[in-house]
Amino acid sequence: MKFHFNHDEGFETEFEFGKLTVSGNEEKGYRPFQLMVSSIAVCSGSVLRKVLEKQRMSVEDLQVEADVTRDPERANRLTHIKLHYVIKGEGLTDKKVAKAVELASKNCPMAQTVIDSVELTETFEIK
Repeated sequence: MKFHFNHDEGFETEFEFGKLTVSGNEEKGYRPFQLMVSSIAVCSGSVLRKVLEKQRMSVEDLQVEADVTRDPERANRLTHIKLHYVIKGEGLTDKKVAKAVELASKNCPMAQTVIDSVELTETFEIK
């Protein structure tokens, strides 16, 4: 990956899907913390969906809500990310989904990358 400063308060790169602009100013591009949290939330949700389906639970809809805590005393560092999954489907039980969430957490590369420096909490509800 190559990122180029665009002289408009941000960096840009080009991917197969299109151009990505990253900036500390959310009016100029995606903020770095938004991308980090998005990566963790989407990776975790994707792995969870796969685990649920492998365990023969069908997923009709899956939403991931991310609540972020930052520490302004330490360069606004991310300290805690709470992921809350809202799942709709067939064959879902609290016990089965809880086990799937635990298994998915161990297999999400993005979550595992930050697990020693950011507290990650996962909860769920079945619709």
